[in-house]
Amino acid sequence: MSARENVASNLDRPLLIMYLVLLFAGWANIYSAAYDPDHASIFDQSKEYGKQAVWMGISLVLGACILLVHGELIRSMAYGIYAFVMVLLIAVLIFGKEVNGARAWFGVGSFGIQPAEFAKYATALALTRYLSGLKALADLSSRVSSAALILAPVALIMLQPDTGTALVSGAFILVLYREGLSGNVLLLAILAAFLSILSLILKDSAFGLPFSDKEIPGPYFLLGLIVFFSILAWLVVRNLVLKRMRKRMYGYIIMGVVSSAVFIGSVDYAFAHVLEKHQSDRILVMLGQLEDPQGLGYNVKQSQTAIGSGGFAGKGYLDGTLTKFKYVPMQSTDFIFCTVGEEWGFLGTAFVVLLFTVLILRIIQISDRQRSKFTRIYAYCVASIFFLHLMINVGMTIGLAPVIGIPLPFFSYGGSSMIGFTLLLGTLIRLDAERLSQLR
Repeated sequence: MSARENVASNLDRPLLIMYLVLLFAGWANIYSAAYDPDHASIFDQSKEYGKQAVWMGISLVLGACILLVHGELIRSMAYGIYAFVMVLLIAVLIFGKEVNGARAWFGVGSFGIQPAEFAKYATALALTRYLSGLKALADLSSRVSSAALILAPVALIMLQPDTGTALVSGAFILVLYREGLSGNVLLLAILAAFLSILSLILKDSAFGLPFSDKEIPGPYFLLGLIVFFSILAWLVVRNLVLKRMRKRMYGYIIMGVVSSAVFIGSVDYAFAHVLEKHQSDRILVMLGQLEDPQGLGYNVKQSQTAIGSGGFAGKGYLDGTLTKFKYVPMQSTDFIFCTVGEEWGFLGTAFVVLLFTVLILRIIQISDRQRSKFTRIYAYCVASIFFLHLMINVGMTIGLAPVIGIPLPFFSYGGSSMIGFTLLLGTLIRLDAERLSQLR
């Protein structure tokens, strides 16, 4: 049997090994984070680590099944999987059970399924299928269609509401950029983020006017700065830009001022009416704009303390005192990284971050060796999703990102996220195994 025909011999073993290492390392840390000496068995179904063992078994079986599916079938089913997950997202709004104020779960006994975790996989497949059929992401129609594929599940997830999971879809802008979206869009996204932060920081501020006892509210002061710099830009264009180009540049400046004014207003509206109060308060606490009398930043402070207490080499496995006494809320889910920090110290956290970094770099390397455009784009989708999860989750635990409930892949307790990440990697491994026989 030739190498082209023997798909099993072409499986990317480094990626497969990293997946298994992350899977079992995550399970071991969940055992430590939720450890109960009265239920010491790691398979005890009354504890999180016992349930996680079941989800691991399911994930491994699903992953093995995916490796048996032909790549062409995966490509042909991309839109069907996307449609199925969209139906699940609608159904959970009607029939799902409410947990912590969000109707995002289907209850199955003591277990729960969260369809939003599968939306990342479904969107990656559908977006890949669409983009792989284009010559380039050049015209407005293709951009609008791509945005619609990404934003449709986001809208349904926001209705639950689950802001954190919805924000993960921002990873797909990196894929669109890789496939030909103008770098100006990325620049606008960065400027929008910067403007959002400034508007929130200045939200309740006021600035005194010289020679007057009156004050300008922060948002108007920010808009005034934008107008001021726009006038400077206008003067530069008038004196340094060719006459035939001036009219277009003037249009851009006017559009920028109007867009900025609308954007500042929309940030304020979204902050007050779209985000839940605890979410907006956490962002303000992180930006230093809100005192913490009600413990809104309690989780982050406890997490930082736990990570810092681990020192260079940590306290040892199952010897984390802060972990043992449940010092950090949600320490087996959103804040699992603090368990790594306390028990394994700087060396442990550095190793975990390095392992994820190597995983992402390996996925990018896999994408660059593909003959199939579909597999190449899909690999970029997977790399972007893992990158965003790593950055936000680790950022949450050390106070560099707001607490928005994004799990650390394979480490955070949760069957839906584990299955979702397994589907993402399993599909990539299968598609990559056919790279020698792919012509498109």
